[in-house]
Amino acid sequence: MVLLSGGLDSATVLAIANAEGYETYALTVRYGQRHDAELHAARAVAHTTGVARHLEIDVDLRAIGGSALTEDIAVPEARVESSDDIPITYVPARNTILLSLALAWAEVLDAGHIFIGVNAVDFSGYPDCRPAFIEAFERLGAVATRAAVEGTPVRVHAPLLELTKAEIIRRGRELGVDYGLTSSCYDPTPEGTACGRCEACELRRRGFEIAGMNDPAGSGSGRH
Repeated sequence: MVLLSGGLDSATVLAIANAEGYETYALTVRYGQRHDAELHAARAVAHTTGVARHLEIDVDLRAIGGSALTEDIAVPEARVESSDDIPITYVPARNTILLSLALAWAEVLDAGHIFIGVNAVDFSGYPDCRPAFIEAFERLGAVATRAAVEGTPVRVHAPLLELTKAEIIRRGRELGVDYGLTSSCYDPTPEGTACGRCEACELRRRGFEIAGMNDPAGSGSGRH
């Protein structure tokens, strides 16, 4: 089970799971994000990768709000300096909700492994992208499902957790990931063109630059 957002990281994780010999099922959640670019990207990545099944689920977090990704709040430009403040692009409890959905589907499919593309190195400081969160959710899954009680708890894999964005890109290229299909921008145009100003765009641009590669989706104002 791979949580597939359509972004660079989740596309890489899907390739890693395939390379490790798993039969992969992709789960994409429309959680009320303001744009469809990443949803279109997820479909393209799933189609070209050849997953066993790609499931899309609707969970509208706009009713809760609290994030520039789900409310009519301006998406900030990339921060010039690092900060301990959690940015307004953080979606409250998003990864907890997404992993819970993945856990439910994994139990139905008798899948013993969930892969998620969280990263705690080149990231925006979200609390649900840290090792402690992944470890805690895996412990939760070990007591929360029938499969676990019967002796087969689901494992949660976060293979990108301690990699830089450049290392992630290099790994993905080794595995043949087509990053031209992916979308990373927090605030793309309706046509899917990246803003080139938000933190996600800056992390992606810098990752390709450090990796010594060109972004096939374009940089700055290109679609990614």
